[in-house]
Amino acid sequence: MAKKLSTLAASAAVLVTALTGALASVPATASTPTRTVTPAAVPASLDHARIAAHFDLASGRTPENIALAPGGDAYVTFAAGRQVAKVSRDGTTRILATLPKPADGGVHTPVLGFPLTVGITRAHDGTLYFLYATGTSDLTGVWRLRPGGRPARIAALPADGLPNGLALDAHGRALYVTDSVLGTIWRVPTSGGTATAWSNAPELASTGFLGANGLKFHHGAVWAGNLDQGTVVRVPVLPGGHAGRARIRATGLPGIDDFAFTGHGDLLATLNGSSRVALVRPDGSHSIVLTQADGLQNPTSVALRGHTVYVTSAAYVTAQDPNLLLARLND
Repeated sequence: MAKKLSTLAASAAVLVTALTGALASVPATASTPTRTVTPAAVPASLDHARIAAHFDLASGRTPENIALAPGGDAYVTFAAGRQVAKVSRDGTTRILATLPKPADGGVHTPVLGFPLTVGITRAHDGTLYFLYATGTSDLTGVWRLRPGGRPARIAALPADGLPNGLALDAHGRALYVTDSVLGTIWRVPTSGGTATAWSNAPELASTGFLGANGLKFHHGAVWAGNLDQGTVVRVPVLPGGHAGRARIRATGLPGIDDFAFTGHGDLLATLNGSSRVALVRPDGSHSIVLTQADGLQNPTSVALRGHTVYVTSAAYVTAQDPNLLLARLND
């Protein structure tokens, strides 16, 4: 057990080191913005922020992405631990699966040099889909975990890419995946099979670290955040399922990792390097609604259930307190 904990601690340290410099140097604006974004003069719309669960950094429990279930439970991926876990309403954490470590230890994982579990989404029947990036062709791809079952890869993705964000379409038939290195959105049937390069628009590209990252399916379109460019990009789904023209809908969001729609035309975006959450208005303007003072430690993902906002922090740079924060969204 001592050896295992030592290995996990070393893995977490590798991930922290890899991300520290990169996140600190993310550019503040997109290279080709379509609109100017300045902080909006609106009051903060989140309150009652509290830490609902703390995670152990030394055990590799750096939460990277989150999916919510009815009843208040949350499912998260622990990047450094190569794990999928369930976090109950009382903060209790249960590991559901640990992914196999690649034979080379994951040293060829693009950009990071370390294998990690990333995006996760949940189907109505409780099936979890999630991503694993290892730099090896035998493990990198889309994985599935059915209730009470064992994890299994259902689609391979390029080993020289970094699958990151994951979303399920409105009909539950297809999964969309952002590749932060290859600047691509992949489409994969939920039944498994061959991944199709759905969009490789230049708006998804990296400028040196990670490009297309967080991903959501919303109102007939696929939306992606670009961490390097600090943008939110909308790609409409055309008749027949093809990708339409990508358009930038918001800029000036340096280090955007993930985002979620509020249901009122706004979205909440996690800004990883600066440990902030921004409320982005439909016109692209934004205001900061959560900061490190609220408990954020390099926030990686955000999700909403009713008026409750869930934010995971991986502490990649702060290296202090990976956690799950809850806050209340005010209309």
